[in-house]
Amino acid sequence: MLEGKAMSKTRLEFRDVTKRFANKSQHSTEPFVTAVQHVDFAIKEGEVVSIIGPSGCGKSTLLNMGSGLDAPSEGQVFIDGQPVTGPSEHVAFMLQKDLLLPWRSIRENVELGLEIRGIAAEQRREKALDLLKKCHLGGFENHYPHQLSGGMRQRAAMARTLAVDPTVLLMDEPFSALDAQTKMVLQQDLARTLKEANKTALFITHDLVEAVALSDRVLVMSQRPGTIIQEFVIDLANRDDPMARRGDPGIAHYVPELMKLLHIGESGAKV
Repeated sequence: MLEGKAMSKTRLEFRDVTKRFANKSQHSTEPFVTAVQHVDFAIKEGEVVSIIGPSGCGKSTLLNMGSGLDAPSEGQVFIDGQPVTGPSEHVAFMLQKDLLLPWRSIRENVELGLEIRGIAAEQRREKALDLLKKCHLGGFENHYPHQLSGGMRQRAAMARTLAVDPTVLLMDEPFSALDAQTKMVLQQDLARTLKEANKTALFITHDLVEAVALSDRVLVMSQRPGTIIQEFVIDLANRDDPMARRGDPGIAHYVPELMKLLHIGESGAKV
């Protein structure tokens, strides 16, 4: 539910965005491949929006443009009303892989973004330790990535993402490589953190239940060239408690509709 968000400011906006790439295929005469076209949507402050769609529809391309790592061929992306022209300190990216630096301790990994920004060592350390505690990694700050489980490393990556206090979080299937139990625990941690900190997030996932459990809205993309074909406002309580949402009978309204739009058969395969 978007309780109290009616008057919130827009944090992230895509205005009629199209992205083309040079066609490197030797079997096509077309000079370009259109990844996404005419994409329009906006995300309000404190809102979590998930994007789902078939593989290759351009979901990650949207995140790259939102982060300033890539530019639209047409249209514009805005953060807090300002055009995105390159990487921004107001945007943080969390990926499928934790990408922790193996030669740095977990605390030093969390401090990395703050160090790059020139934050004093004591202030960096204090913030990193606080976030590690909140991410249930207190006592592991001096461990190295190879000494932690996959779930613990992803918690550290979450702490590193939050350390720079971003306005917008872009999350590209951050839990897809984890086992089911660890995935649900981290979903719970993320949801509570986003709600408590009033963070804005754009979340990509192939897991339809995850999308409904974590989000205020779910946007469905078409096959490539990807465009938004439908929006679902998730009218369920407890956005900060995905476990409660999974047990809400109302979730049964959304998942079958999403499956139908994506043409997913009983086997789970695209038909």
